[in-house]
Amino acid sequence: MPVTVIVGAQWGDEGKGKVVDLLGDEAQVVVRYQGGNNAGHTIENERGRFALHLVPSGICNPDTTAIIGNGVVIDPSALRAEIDELESRGVSTANLKISGNAHLIMPYHILLDKVREMSLGNKKIGTTRRGIGPAYADKAARVGIRMQDLLDEKIFHQKVQAAMRSKSDILRLVYDQNVAGLEVECDRYLQMAETLRPYIADTSLLLWQAVAAGRSVLFEGAQGTMLDIDHGTYPFVTSSNPVAGFACVGSGIGPTAIDEVWGICKAYCTRVGEGPFPTELLDDTGRRLRDVGHEYGTTTGRERRCGWLDLVALRYAVRVNGMTGLCITKLDVLNDLDEIEVCTGYVSGGQSYDEMPPHQSDFHHAQPLYQSLPGWKADISGVRRWEDLPAEARGYLDFVAESAGCPVVLVSVGPRREETVRVR
Repeated sequence: MPVTVIVGAQWGDEGKGKVVDLLGDEAQVVVRYQGGNNAGHTIENERGRFALHLVPSGICNPDTTAIIGNGVVIDPSALRAEIDELESRGVSTANLKISGNAHLIMPYHILLDKVREMSLGNKKIGTTRRGIGPAYADKAARVGIRMQDLLDEKIFHQKVQAAMRSKSDILRLVYDQNVAGLEVECDRYLQMAETLRPYIADTSLLLWQAVAAGRSVLFEGAQGTMLDIDHGTYPFVTSSNPVAGFACVGSGIGPTAIDEVWGICKAYCTRVGEGPFPTELLDDTGRRLRDVGHEYGTTTGRERRCGWLDLVALRYAVRVNGMTGLCITKLDVLNDLDEIEVCTGYVSGGQSYDEMPPHQSDFHHAQPLYQSLPGWKADISGVRRWEDLPAEARGYLDFVAESAGCPVVLVSVGPRREETVRVR
């Protein structure tokens, strides 16, 4: 296996965890390169079902090095809890490595996230309120606390005290919050330093050595292309860059090392939180997709908004990520449908679009243009070869690949790792 980036091709929740877990048997290194514990990857294997939020999905393979890169923001409490949960269920974390340059989510970040979101009222963004955005903001403002700071108590206290002065004033004066216990909460982070110390490493160097030695590497993105802070449906986006190009920035490896970019795409669409969603279904079909697909957030438990596959958005994702292959997940959720709609274009402001509108107002008001394709009305969960899929299912996948301009390389026909059709 070459050096491959796995990226979400929609609004997140596409099933990246399963794909990374599946390919992890062949990968020697798996890297998480952005986001925080606002993301969740669910994987199922012989040990059971795991909901991962910070630790890369490859952790279940004892022969794989799992790396949390510098582009990730880390809540130490969440990370420690996740490590303990994995260990308690027989999954070793001995091969977990964490970049010392990864920034920490501090208690004041979480409080700021909550009060800011609440203050927006009906204009809220729909964040998970886990402090992700404020942590990235402090990183850009050069007042962030990094993972390596946990290892030097003096430096840690100096940085926290400097950050707390401005944060306390904002929380107290602007949002009328009691901040008396915040410093105690920050000090609690130091208690985790010794337990996390063995995991901290120069992960950029480890990656360079792995690539130079010809080892197989998988980069695991969180969220999805349409939630990218630069290329997504701004401002209803996440605070980082899920696109494939950020795999280099968020891990410390050069772009010439990347060989493949595989986009993960559901056979339909979902979205969590606020923001435009042209193909959203608010009828019985939308509710059916949610129930059959078990569309509830891994991290938040929130119901996901459901709709038909949006090929305009998918073409856009293929383009901005430079995708070389598509992995279509949850094809089995469409098993019982007589007909399946796919969005091939938009109409907005009296104008037709077959690519993403360049102005956000046009996208916010976009009405989908649909093409109907025949369903297959069969259980495909036992299929393992492309040629054994029903003709209508193959026709659906061929239509998606041709419309998106990217070949299908893998198809998921059920939640378990073995319920997969490898096309390439």
